[in-house]
Amino acid sequence: LEEHQIAGGMGSTIAEFLSENYPIPIHFMGINDTFGESGEAEELIQKYGLGKEAIKQTVKKIIKTL
Repeated sequence: LEEHQIAGGMGSTIAEFLSENYPIPIHFMGINDTFGESGEAEELIQKYGLGKEAIKQTVKKIIKTL
């Protein structure tokens, strides 16, 4: 989970390491390629689907695929 762009973020670095050493399924959750904007932190978290409920729903969806 990243509160910024998915591409080129920490998740990409971790995914690269894991794919070379421990090939496991990986799901990225963060902000897709878009221009940044200003606003209240909680508003932006909700706008980009990074709030508690969105995380919970994503985790449930991933667990069902395992």
